[in-house]
Amino acid sequence: MSDLQKAWAKNRLSALPPESFDEMEEDETDRVPELPEHLDDDSSSASSASSTGTVIPSPSQNLFARPQGAPRGRSLQQIPWTTYFERELFLHDPSNPTNPTIHAYLNSPVGKGPLFVMHHGAGSSGLSFAVVGDEIRKRLPSAGILSLDARGHGSTTTAPNSEPITLSLETLAADLLSVILMTQKEMKWSDLPPIILVGHSLGGAVVTELAKTGKLGNALLGYAVLDVVEGSAIDALQSMHTYLSTRPAGFPTLEAGIDWHIRTRTIRNSLSARTSVPALLTLSNTVGDPRPWKWRTDLGATQPFWENWFVGLSKKFLGARGGKLLLLAGTDRLDTELTIGQMQGKYSLQIFPEAGHFIHEDLPEKTAISLVDFHKRNDRSALVLPPKVSDLLKQGKKV
Repeated sequence: MSDLQKAWAKNRLSALPPESFDEMEEDETDRVPELPEHLDDDSSSASSASSTGTVIPSPSQNLFARPQGAPRGRSLQQIPWTTYFERELFLHDPSNPTNPTIHAYLNSPVGKGPLFVMHHGAGSSGLSFAVVGDEIRKRLPSAGILSLDARGHGSTTTAPNSEPITLSLETLAADLLSVILMTQKEMKWSDLPPIILVGHSLGGAVVTELAKTGKLGNALLGYAVLDVVEGSAIDALQSMHTYLSTRPAGFPTLEAGIDWHIRTRTIRNSLSARTSVPALLTLSNTVGDPRPWKWRTDLGATQPFWENWFVGLSKKFLGARGGKLLLLAGTDRLDTELTIGQMQGKYSLQIFPEAGHFIHEDLPEKTAISLVDFHKRNDRSALVLPPKVSDLLKQGKKV
């Protein structure tokens, strides 16, 4: 470029107005879009959600937009049972008018799929297994879930003039068998589906008692017991009254009851708490009561049955027919008899140290994986047996 051209360009540029710097425009251009707010979810799947795959958004996707309609922050809103179950049943054996009308939740098995029959612990309800049941069906879509409210719990009712509620282990096991058979009749199943019994705490003792009777015959594939063994259960009964005296007698709102279970880590998964806790409480009719939401089940009144529930549990667990699975929140819960049985390979054992007593509610995903794997190991439909020699001879074949 010649000196004349350089001088011309310099004069030309000096004649242009200086470009103004717009700070607001620069700030809008360089601002990082706000990330979507994470919902409160203590489930085991929440922390691993981001690692399940890689998302490559298209140009039309607003990747950083807030999800519409999702609750912000930690929600304590009740989740209805219809989110997890297709129907509820009210089952009554008319042969005895004093029998309770047992309330149960059901998802029917598909085809030859198994039926997971769930029994909750003392003071809980059938909705304790709602979330883990949903996780089971995600991994085994043909599976059915039957979860009942034991007598004196949930929406199960007794006749107004009937005798005081009996919660002996034998009575509860008989109720469980009755529920299975009445459900078969109600749903018009020609045969019982393959059954996996699952019980938590007291429910573990109940399913073990039923398995020991052998009344389910070949329909029973196995039974799973969640966080209860004889030794530690009997030891824990000594401090039961202390625990009952320290928990609130009631709550001002249903949400307060849910919040208490989460804050005290009684249930460590907010999704499970929002589903199961409402069934544990009932609204009192007392006028002016500042805490009208009371416990539905009086656990203190069940004291006469406490030892009956757990004495001899380890021996029955090891001796009953069928596959056996024990899920615990810590190895310290194993007593001597179960420790020896585990070393002899008499049952499967899994430990979830990050869970509390309500293993299936704290870790529904991991519990579901264990239960589905347990079913697969005991599924007889997958077995292909060789033909009998007598059958081959009848067909004229050489053996």
